[in-house]
Amino acid sequence: MTRIPMAAAVALLLSTSGCVGAARTSHAPEAGPALAGYFDCVREGGVAISAHRAVSAMDQPENSIAAIEATGRAIPNAILELDAVLTRDGQLVLMHDETMERTTNGRGRVADLTLAQVKAARLRASNGALTDAAPPTLGEALEAAGRVGAIASIDLKRSGTTVASDLDASEMGTIADGDAAMSEVSFYTNGTFKDLCRGPHAATTKEVGAFKLMRIAGAYWRGNEKNPQMQRLYGVAFATQEELDEYLERLEQAKQRDHRKLGKELDLYTTSNLVGVGLPMFTPRGTVVRDIIAAYSNQLRQRYGFEKVWTPHITKKDLYETSGHWAKFGGELFLVTSQETSDEMALKPMNCPHHTQIYASKPRSYRDMPVRYLETTTDYRDEKTGELGGLNRVRSLTQDDSHIFARPDQIQDEIHSLLASARELYGSIGMELRVRLSYRDDSDGYIGEMDLWQSAQQQLKAAVEANELAYFEQDGEAAFYGPKIDFMATDAIGREHQLATVQLDFVQPGRFGLEYTDTESTTQTPVMIHCALLGSIERFMSVFIEHTAGWFPLWAAPEQIRILTINDTVLDYVDEITSLLSNTVLMTPVKYNELRYTVDDRNESLGKKIREATTYKIPMQLIVGPKDKAARTVSVRTQAGEETVVLVDLPDYIANYKG
Repeated sequence: MTRIPMAAAVALLLSTSGCVGAARTSHAPEAGPALAGYFDCVREGGVAISAHRAVSAMDQPENSIAAIEATGRAIPNAILELDAVLTRDGQLVLMHDETMERTTNGRGRVADLTLAQVKAARLRASNGALTDAAPPTLGEALEAAGRVGAIASIDLKRSGTTVASDLDASEMGTIADGDAAMSEVSFYTNGTFKDLCRGPHAATTKEVGAFKLMRIAGAYWRGNEKNPQMQRLYGVAFATQEELDEYLERLEQAKQRDHRKLGKELDLYTTSNLVGVGLPMFTPRGTVVRDIIAAYSNQLRQRYGFEKVWTPHITKKDLYETSGHWAKFGGELFLVTSQETSDEMALKPMNCPHHTQIYASKPRSYRDMPVRYLETTTDYRDEKTGELGGLNRVRSLTQDDSHIFARPDQIQDEIHSLLASARELYGSIGMELRVRLSYRDDSDGYIGEMDLWQSAQQQLKAAVEANELAYFEQDGEAAFYGPKIDFMATDAIGREHQLATVQLDFVQPGRFGLEYTDTESTTQTPVMIHCALLGSIERFMSVFIEHTAGWFPLWAAPEQIRILTINDTVLDYVDEITSLLSNTVLMTPVKYNELRYTVDDRNESLGKKIREATTYKIPMQLIVGPKDKAARTVSVRTQAGEETVVLVDLPDYIANYKG
């Protein structure tokens, strides 16, 4: 645990859901018994908002981490990052490696602190000129804070003092160009400590709630791996102790449900350094789960007229240059070199450009529309190794991808069908859905005309409202070629995951010159609709495992039934049972789902057999003993308990089992 002298000020940087904020705290002896700070960019109700609070408290021991834990209550689900700041004679000091120290205005040096004591500099407005007032404009604030030093005004103008940017070490404390991140800021005074920031503040820790530090780790200054590394404190806070306790209980549940832990215990998948990071391999048991959920997705789409296609795993670079993916994601592609030609090739990272070429392979009429393709296939993306983890993010991702080429008047009906499919799939596994309408923002990262974007966004919203789905809208989350509907599924312990997606695309058909002839024999450009019900199957499996805690529903379990014998006198009766099971096929929710069962007839105790079957979370155990044989029954053991079923009724019992 890092110990920082209380003569140094402690800065807490909060980061939540891609929204980064900061806090300042001061506990210098001349400041008296005070600890103050503010917090920015809080996630509440799934939406990132600006919120700022400050804390104050009595003296604490020299262990600054203990002081923060006792008094630094922050914001719900916040991540705390520990820096250190020191002022000496009114000069702000920046130290960003073991040997170099700098001041913001070039005057004075401090050589008696180590990197562990001072990790990075943040704003410390201590000139005494600041007073509490209504939020001033940015210009007024900068003028009032002018004597604090260059880094104060520049950091505020560039990022509001709280938003992490891509500045590297060479830019720290220097003038940076760019628009101001806010129009108003605020002052806060606690004793002799004065803070300039976005604001507003809470008066005391009493207004903040229950707080708990969780762990510490390393982090880079401003999130840039080229910058010096700092200490990060992870903590959480809630309005009440009861809410905090509930959250900690969910954390414990999440730990027990971790798909990486269960994946090993249930023998679902494995990894190998010889194969490579981010390239999971699925065992026979895990492959059953993959195949059955992929079959479910395929059957749902085939019900609405989708047809299977197949495309190769490598392609010429030219395909992605035409689609626009190369300019946008070229750095994430695995490149392939041919020894026979000069073609530049890549492993495919997505399937939509390939499907455009199948559509373009022959003339199309308005009578042919819509054309619907589905392909469950593996794509490859060169993700950064530090971002890979379990099945959540991998380099080989299998998508249940589908694309519709439609006339504009067919868009609504097609989206209705896709929404119905998604609701059915997630309803069958007990996950509630809501919708995020993901729109473009005003940045330059999108292609296509604005009027097409506005039309597409309006049509998606109309379809969602017509289906009476709960939704929220968010700018900046669209694909680069069009807006989308992102399905947010809530798991058994209340966590929300973005999985299925429907995307409307007016851009790629034009870039590829796709056409059909209308009723007047005039050439028209079709609309392209992208859809994945599962998204990445690997990511879906990670969510599915954790949602069920490994207790898969009967239709999806890798081993649905295990027959446990009490002794060898019932083996002939077991043959009758297995014959019955072999002729039983489940038809819902996945059709033609033949039962998967095993027989444990080892010379072991029944208790041991039950424990082992339960460890593998097999949903149904059939216990067979001499009394069962005589009565022509079986004892069925499930999570709900144990009951006796007449043998001839067993197929119907299994078909109707809802556990």
